[in-house]
Amino acid sequence: MEPDDTLQDFTQRGITIDAVTKIVHVSGSGPAVVLMPELPGISPDVARFARWIREAGFTVYMPSLFGIDGAYPTVELGKQIYNRICVSAEFRILAGTGTSPVTTWLRGLARIAHQECGGPGVGAIGLCLTGNFALTMTLEPSVIAPVINHPSLPFDDPAAIELSPTDAATIAARFEHDDLRALGYRFEGDKWCTAARFATYESLLGPRFAPRVLPADAANPTPPPFFAHVVQTPHSVVTAHLVNQPDHPTLKARDEILSFLTTRLTLPPS
Repeated sequence: MEPDDTLQDFTQRGITIDAVTKIVHVSGSGPAVVLMPELPGISPDVARFARWIREAGFTVYMPSLFGIDGAYPTVELGKQIYNRICVSAEFRILAGTGTSPVTTWLRGLARIAHQECGGPGVGAIGLCLTGNFALTMTLEPSVIAPVINHPSLPFDDPAAIELSPTDAATIAARFEHDDLRALGYRFEGDKWCTAARFATYESLLGPRFAPRVLPADAANPTPPPFFAHVVQTPHSVVTAHLVNQPDHPTLKARDEILSFLTTRLTLPPS
């Protein structure tokens, strides 16, 4: 089994928002980017992506929302975390239940990150379970660079997105008013993040949503056990299913995300 990631190059902070305290791993300098984990948590692959963001010139804020921070994604751990999330009041797993309450805390984190780091605004990157949270966080004015990676919620409706109708309408209006744009990534044939779900994003945001669909055979064929045996489909474009080779489609996706963050979050020279 591959080793866990100690996350020793991150500063572990307890950040309290509305009387709720969560651990956030922070590292880097420059404009802030909030990177949210995917099931089953802050895996070594998620931490690797965080380091790439840091090396691109950003301060990365990686909140611990579930799982064991730094743990390698085994089947047993993944199933345990999934079962806990399904009964958690912080997450809306099924269609028709609206926006996940944890996104209110995440919007507060974005406000704090912007206050600490400055710049024109904050980037937000969601992965899998948290994929749509990057869009929800644009309800916070400081969030101006959302990246929606393989959003999997709600689990029971492949064409739905995890938003209340009111929040969806507010976000669509803000995208027009503030000239925002969102990137979205998925693999072709992903059963957790379908073409129908991306069509719903396009219906909501129009050309302000930029979908990227990678061929299924571009996915890493030997991902960690949780992804191989539970997820069972090409899914995690910039983490578990990324292939770290020059000119590979998944690495190009990573580079596009970093370029998007640079364009949106870096002030032009005076």
